[in-house]
Amino acid sequence: MYSHSYSETSVDCEAHARGAEAEALGRSMELLEKAQSKGARSPEAAEALHVTRQLWCMLIDDLGKKENLLPPELRASLISIGIWIIRECEVIRQGDNENFKGILDVTRMIKEGLS
Repeated sequence: MYSHSYSETSVDCEAHARGAEAEALGRSMELLEKAQSKGARSPEAAEALHVTRQLWCMLIDDLGKKENLLPPELRASLISIGIWIIRECEVIRQGDNENFKGILDVTRMIKEGLS
C-alpha cells in the first residue's frame, strides 16, 4: 500500500483535468476541421458546432466557479474567449459565415496552452 500527500494528489488531479480538457479541445478541432472540408451546411458542421458549443458552455461554467484555481484574470480571459467561440459557432450555424478558421486557430492556441 502506498500513500500520497494532498499536494501530490492535487497536482495529479489538475494534470488529469488539463489532459481531459486538451483531449476535448482536440476532438472539437477534429470535428471543426472535418466540417470545414465538408461545408458549413453539412451534417458534419452541425455536429462540430454543437460539440464545440457544448464544450465551451461546460468550460465557461467551470471557469465561473469560485472553486476554480486559475487566477481570476486568466479565468475572465478564457470566459471571454469561450463566449466569442460560442458566438462564432452561432454565426456559422445561421449561415452568416462559413469560415471555421478563427475558431480552429483560437482552439488550437488554448489547447497548446494546456500542454
